[in-house]
Amino acid sequence: MTTTRVYGIGDASFQAVGGEDGLHQLVDDFYTLMDTLPEAAEIRRLHPADLTLSRDKLWRFLCGWLNGPKLYQEKYGQNSIPRMHQHLAIGSAERDAWLLCMQRALAQQPFAQGFKEYLLFELSKPAERVRNRD
Repeated sequence: MTTTRVYGIGDASFQAVGGEDGLHQLVDDFYTLMDTLPEAAEIRRLHPADLTLSRDKLWRFLCGWLNGPKLYQEKYGQNSIPRMHQHLAIGSAERDAWLLCMQRALAQQPFAQGFKEYLLFELSKPAERVRNRD
């Protein structure tokens, strides 16, 4: 009998990513790619030189977003993804560069292929929501 994993139910996605440790690795790989990919140069310029805070915020946000512990809210309070990014000029090119970094970071993880595809699809939704220009 084959079992199909359903992501997005309960903490299934948080478990599929490997919990807090798995998310740390994903976020570290994501920001390493942002630092090194020529296609990501523009979005890298939108971030501070020291990515420590950015890494922490993304890691904490993803923990809660994947139905794990609400670590972002515990440390930084409530969040609204579009509001948190409204001060930045984000168009389709920036959205696509962010998603490219995430796609490549996901490719480096030991996650199930179906989960990688699911997560990238789900992350494309908030990535589109922060777009505030063409």
